[in-house]
Amino acid sequence: MLPKILVVDDDRHTRILLDRLLAKTARVSLATDGTEARQLFAADDFNLVLMDQRLPGDNGIALLREFRARRPHLVGILMTGFADVRDAVAAVREGLFDYLTKPFEDLEALEAVIGKALELDRAYREIHGLRARLSDESGMPSVIGQSPAMERVLGQIRQVAGLDTTVLLEGESGTGKDLAAKLIHALSKRATKRLLEVNCGGLPETLLESLLFGYEKGAFTGAAQANAGYFEQAHEGNLFLDEIADMSPKLQSNLLRVLQDHSFTRIGGTQPRDADFRLICATNRSLLAEVKAGRFREDLYYRIAVVSVHMPPLREREGDIVPLAMHFLDYYKTKFGKDCGQLTPAAMRALEGCRWEGNVRQLQHCIERAVALHAGGPVDVLHLFPNGESSSLGAAPTENTASAMTLRYQDARGDFERDYLRRLLATAGGNVSEAARLSGIPRQNFYVRMKRWGIVTDK
Repeated sequence: MLPKILVVDDDRHTRILLDRLLAKTARVSLATDGTEARQLFAADDFNLVLMDQRLPGDNGIALLREFRARRPHLVGILMTGFADVRDAVAAVREGLFDYLTKPFEDLEALEAVIGKALELDRAYREIHGLRARLSDESGMPSVIGQSPAMERVLGQIRQVAGLDTTVLLEGESGTGKDLAAKLIHALSKRATKRLLEVNCGGLPETLLESLLFGYEKGAFTGAAQANAGYFEQAHEGNLFLDEIADMSPKLQSNLLRVLQDHSFTRIGGTQPRDADFRLICATNRSLLAEVKAGRFREDLYYRIAVVSVHMPPLREREGDIVPLAMHFLDYYKTKFGKDCGQLTPAAMRALEGCRWEGNVRQLQHCIERAVALHAGGPVDVLHLFPNGESSSLGAAPTENTASAMTLRYQDARGDFERDYLRRLLATAGGNVSEAARLSGIPRQNFYVRMKRWGIVTDK
């Protein structure tokens, strides 16, 4: 279904231009004043509103405030003349997505900003839909993402969750293996029982053994009373062993015996106990490679890898980065009591340009830091990467010809403009007026381009 865009402008040429520009990619509704805009807005659920700042008898900023009061997550773009830019910037700080200066000199840049605005709207709607589902599915963990890669994973999880079989979750650190384990538990026949989690890589062998098997009173020094282990506590439920590749050879052998015999004995005990739990394992290394290297038992591998689910890295989840960022932004705004705005277009581009070697966990920490240190207003590039470290997060190198050839034209063009502006400012010693003079671009337009790419200067 095509997105719905409301264009409000009393200038006939602007309405015709936007209508023709967006006709193939959106359903466009046109209004010439505030009265028509209110009628159309009340009758439909628009994905985006493009509002002129000066309307007959109305102020565009005030009208957008009115619309956002009725629909708080409405994505709006203000269209303004050069003389009104200061007011437009203030409106962006209040939650407006962006502003565009008229006349439009760069239609491709205009399309890019509108595209990012619609992407933000999709993110809001996805998160809202998820929360609505969660209100009907008590206890269901939230999995953000509708990329093809995540759809495949969720499809596999839905297929296997109801089967009482062992599942191995493989993937890089931070890809959400623990969340996948919780989702498998929530969708399983054992969901009414407990899900117990153990990180095998974070515990010494003796402590991990006693934690899993439990022990009898007097089994070792300090065992003042008997204690049930996780094998016992997870009876009729699910047991999640994270970082299973770090388990010692001795414990690998003991775990294999438990899985084969469906029973175990506490440390220091003699009475066999039933082991009725469903096992879910996870690793950030290739277990098959560990088997070939002689570090992991082959027979145990085939026991736990009955069904293997690969969790994709964030860089392979096209379209999921912005919804995830918006989810974390809302979460930390509530947690910290901060009145931050939304992500700017430049911030969204910066987030999507990183490779996120730490995956979802790294993205989450990036947003948490930005909100914690943010004083208010929209979240821009410098709030996400205050030390300019976005380039160190694995962004694809533009000098590599093969990589550059995979970029969309608009992305490559944007990279050039951003670098060009930064070089000009460096040449001009940070003086915007001088940089604008050197470029031949009017000073007001130069400011607009700086804002588009999140470039800030004190001069």
